[in-house]
Amino acid sequence: MLRVGLTGGIGSGKSAVSARLAARGAVVIDSDVLACEVVAKGADGLAEVVEVFGDGVLTPDGELDRPAVGRIVFGDEAARRKLEAIIHPRVRARAAEIEAGAPDGAVVVHDIPLLIETGQADKFDVLLIVDVPVEVQVERLTAQRGMSEAEAKQRIASQASREQRLAAADVVVDNSGSLEDLDRRLGEVWEELQTRVG
Repeated sequence: MLRVGLTGGIGSGKSAVSARLAARGAVVIDSDVLACEVVAKGADGLAEVVEVFGDGVLTPDGELDRPAVGRIVFGDEAARRKLEAIIHPRVRARAAEIEAGAPDGAVVVHDIPLLIETGQADKFDVLLIVDVPVEVQVERLTAQRGMSEAEAKQRIASQASREQRLAAADVVVDNSGSLEDLDRRLGEVWEELQTRVG
């Protein structure tokens, strides 16, 4: 099995890379999906979030009110760390379960948005970074996600810098071009990953 850590800054196109690797046969473990799963209605993670932050983080239907949580933790380092202490261990445990079920010889891609920021760079056989210039990130976030330029820049600044990600990379995927360019580059990356499976 080859364990690949996949990350990139917000708006880099990491999801497009992840989907294309899955289409080539990788087992993709998406931390964002798992983070939703561990605080879903009825999950013990949700109960702990409510215990720590109060009933105001629930919708009337008893689901996690993500915007309400965001208002609490964005800009409050202590609150963010409390939330991460609830979610991150559960996500890692669930990811380990999925990985354990992967077939022999699999390329297992852990899609983790904050991989660098959470100190996990050394936990993988290969660290694959999806890279675009900051200007491209801002352009994508404003055009595709409806953020203002100031919001986009604030979100980008809250993550590891482009230089920090590139310094940690084993493999870099430049995603500032067309989807055809991305497919071509991922063909090369997939071949490289296949040679490393062992």
